[in-house]
Amino acid sequence: MDEETSQDGETASARVETIDPSRKRLFSKELRCMMYGFGDDQNPYTESVDLLEDLVIEYITEVTQKAMEIGKTGRVAVEDIMHHVRKDPRKYARVKDLLSMNEELKKARKAFDEVKYAGI
Repeated sequence: MDEETSQDGETASARVETIDPSRKRLFSKELRCMMYGFGDDQNPYTESVDLLEDLVIEYITEVTQKAMEIGKTGRVAVEDIMHHVRKDPRKYARVKDLLSMNEELKKARKAFDEVKYAGI
């Protein structure tokens, strides 16, 4: 099986191994739940969760860096991320769905707050 190689010739597994193992885990709880939801054991191996988290952090870092190259210097805008994922139809559709859901939630919260404060 061929491993994906980055522009600098480094494989994904080599990049993941260079990540600091003492780093605080940010997504462990969420990843455990997602792994269980996708058919893994209810309590997956810690090593599996850690590896998946390293991959997630690496992906987020790469996307953010590429988005920073697209837009204004030092800033990442939603449009920059949209521009980055535009060639992948699944990712692009998912980003659009999440953004529209976010707008609906904002409108619902605003309407709820207006009703809440109007009744006082």
